[in-house]
Amino acid sequence: MIHRILLLLITFSLLSLSPIGAQQIEVSGSRKTVRVAGDVVAAVIPAACFISTVALSDWEGLKQGSFAGFSSVGLAFILKEITDKERPDMSDDKSFPSMHTTVSFTGAAFIQRRYGWQWGIPAYAAAGFVGWSRIYGKKHDGWDVAAGALMGVISAYLFTKPFAEKYHLSISPAAGAEHMGFCALLCF
Repeated sequence: MIHRILLLLITFSLLSLSPIGAQQIEVSGSRKTVRVAGDVVAAVIPAACFISTVALSDWEGLKQGSFAGFSSVGLAFILKEITDKERPDMSDDKSFPSMHTTVSFTGAAFIQRRYGWQWGIPAYAAAGFVGWSRIYGKKHDGWDVAAGALMGVISAYLFTKPFAEKYHLSISPAAGAEHMGFCALLCF
């Protein structure tokens, strides 16, 4: 029980590290709207990871997602400090890599790897939107976003294993001399 509480606290801490915040240089019009929408989606993806693991009582998944998140965010922080790359809007020199994109793609890759492509495709689409919003909003260039996406996916794949469901259903074709059909096998 204590380890579950600790994992919840660690994951909550990771969510609070999500790169949401006021931007230093204001943009106007559609760029501002897209930037804010990207900020929101960047927070929603790790929240979806957290909620899905808790809803499924998938404590191993929570641990794996936390490791993936901490490693990708930690690496992004280190790279931001040592690269000193100026942002396209010239607000600071912490452009490389895109933290929003790193967090989003870590979450999307975790969801896809843990729960399958039926959930991964929409998660990757949302993460792609976040990356595009960072470029359109003049906070990053394509290299920043590509590096963040790559770090997120690699980190999630390193730490995440597919979710083992309680029940497995296998359906295969079957044919004999006098019959044709399907064979279904349900394992508990």
